[in-house]
Amino acid sequence: MDITQLILDDHYEQRRLFAILEQIDRTDTAALNAVWTRLAAFLEVHAEAEEQLFYPELLRVGKGAMGVDPEAETKDAIGDHNEIRDAVAEVAHHNVGSDGWYDAVAKVNEANGDHMAEEEREGLTDFRRHAELTLRHDLAVAFISFEATHFAGVEPVDKDPASYVREVEEGIASSPDRGYESVDRPDTSLGIGSL
Repeated sequence: MDITQLILDDHYEQRRLFAILEQIDRTDTAALNAVWTRLAAFLEVHAEAEEQLFYPELLRVGKGAMGVDPEAETKDAIGDHNEIRDAVAEVAHHNVGSDGWYDAVAKVNEANGDHMAEEEREGLTDFRRHAELTLRHDLAVAFISFEATHFAGVEPVDKDPASYVREVEEGIASSPDRGYESVDRPDTSLGIGSL
């Protein structure tokens, strides 16, 4: 299991749910509302899981991808999450199935699509290249556990990107541990030195 693959899997599911909304008859407001409610909660849980687990580790081990350093990648991602949260909140101001509702959902889809594409090119690429597989596995376990625990949603809270990065970096500087429980692994070395 790998955190980068779980994030990609979530991205696929988000794209799938947006596509499903486009295929439901606009008069079937109960179905539209049910799928939208699921998608809106999923977007926030995914963002919060990334903010608690993935981005702190990207700041710790990332070296940059496509010429963008991990700090800039992270600030941009947190800003994107805020934009997505704000767009999701706007959907609630429209009657389900109305033109305004569809326009607001389309803005969420656009903001989320832009974020996912950039994250896939930069943050995920950087992390795959520089984080050890055991770290990626341990983060995947924590990530899927967070999402399973909060499947119904979490409180959406915008974060200041600069403050977020500063607080994470202060935490990294003051604590050598990663702040989550890693999986205990048996010693599988052959005990013959550092081959």
